Amino acid sequence: MYGPPNVTEADTTFGVCHLMATWNDTFVHVTDLSGRETFIRVTGGMKVKADRDESSPYAAMLAVADVVAKLKKLKITALHIKLRGKGGVESKQPGPGAQTALRALARSGLKIGRIEDVTPIPTDSTRRGGGRRGRRL
Repeated sequence: MYGPPNVTEADTTFGVCHLMATWNDTFVHVTDLSGRETFIRVTGGMKVKADRDESSPYAAMLAVADVVAKLKKLKITALHIKLRGKGGVESKQPGPGAQTALRALARSGLKIGRIEDVTPIPTDSTRRGGGRRGRRL
């Protein structure tokens, strides 16, 4: 069994929750502080059957419920959260499941350390789609 070794109830053990919310899916991925060892990874698509519901707030809430149950078993009591949208030349805003996932994590009884936005922002990149005259509707 992996996780922090011989930890008592009074100790605060931190993990890092990498929360990626796109318009097509929501990923909840919890690692140790270095980011090298994965404790659990659940997506919205693993929780619902319909493709259109993968990014929904409900699917994000179900994914977080699974993650919290596993973390309690591993005796991880606190999380730093890294929130990420699609980024790059795509949308910089996180998808619809982000806020619900954050609220579900906060209400689960885990302590929340830092919340950080790690959406990749291009400093200069390839040309965005749409062409010279833009996307015509």
